[in-house]
Order: sequence, then structure tokens, then C-alpha cells
Amino acid sequence: MRLPGPERRRQLIDTAVEVFAQNGFHATSMNDIAEAAGVTKPVLYQHFASKRDLYLQLLGEVGTELRETIAKATGNASGPREQIEGGIRAYFEFVEQRGDAFRVLFGSGTRRDEEFALEAHKVEASIAEMVAALIDVGGLSLESRLLLGNGIVGLAEGASRYWQSNPDGIEMGAAVLAQHVSRLAWAGLRGVGQPPRS
Repeated sequence: MRLPGPERRRQLIDTAVEVFAQNGFHATSMNDIAEAAGVTKPVLYQHFASKRDLYLQLLGEVGTELRETIAKATGNASGPREQIEGGIRAYFEFVEQRGDAFRVLFGSGTRRDEEFALEAHKVEASIAEMVAALIDVGGLSLESRLLLGNGIVGLAEGASRYWQSNPDGIEMGAAVLAQHVSRLAWAGLRGVGQPPRS
């Protein structure tokens, strides 16, 4: 079936996410992706100049999707605690529903390539900035809030990696896992506002 250009591109990106998640960047060929998508290689090359170009565009789109998912969840929340909880829940729901996309964006294959790693870092940094803007602790500088924002993103990412690699050992869904992690993050943020113990 002949799809309009934007729909075909979306289908190719979605297929590429699945194939790259399964085989990795280096072991995947453009032929593999074209075959999985049910198109010819020339059709694939009409949309992407090379495998690297496809991968970079894929990383950008997945990152945008994750950011928008979190922004929507935090934007609908009623207060700082609900924003943190909503953002973390949205993050884990993304991992649960789009596990392949998460693996491609933050997996070791992406980290081992300087250009790909930079794209993944941009996503992490932009999410950390969103989180930093939600941290309402008196007297904290922007730099300190960014530090804490990066810590919360690292917490969510690390827990997600472990959750994905131990599906049989961690028998809980995104909502329950997000509840645990958001409580940990919120308790930590509340502690930042307290004077240090002597």
C-alpha cells in the first residue's frame, strides 16, 4: 500500500526502532530495515540518506516524544510534588510502552558512538532542565537545581535500565515503580530544603 510521505517516514522510523533495538546499530543493515518495513531499499533511501542519518533522526524523534510526554504530564499536575510524580510516572510509562525506543535512545550502542551519545545527552539535559524548573527550594541557585534535575533524571534512567533487564525479578508495572521512585526523589528534594545536621 502506498502511504503519504509523512506516514511512510513514521512507519520507517518505528520499524527501524524495533530492528535497531533487536540487533544494534552495527549489525543492522538498511536492507534489514527495508525488509522489516515491507519496502524496497530505494524507498528507504528516499527518506534517509544513510543508516547513520536514519539513526540520528530516530534518536531525535524518540527524544522529542519522551520530552513531550513528560512535559504534558507535568503541565497537567496541580503542584510541585504532583509534577515530580507525574513526570516520573510518564517516564516509566514511556519505558513500559516504548521499551525498544528507550533501549535505542539510552542503550550501550548509542553510548559507544560519539555523535549518537551527544544526541542522547541532549535529551537527558533537556529533561533535566524541565525537572530543574519544577524544583521549588528556597535559596537554591539555577546551577544547584540543574544538578538535582540531572540527579533525578539519572535516578529514573538507572531504575528503568534495571527494570528492563530484570523483567522476571521486578514484577511491577510502570505506575507502581514510578510511585516508589517518585517518593524517593521527593523525599530527597525535601531534605535539600532542611538545614544540615551537625
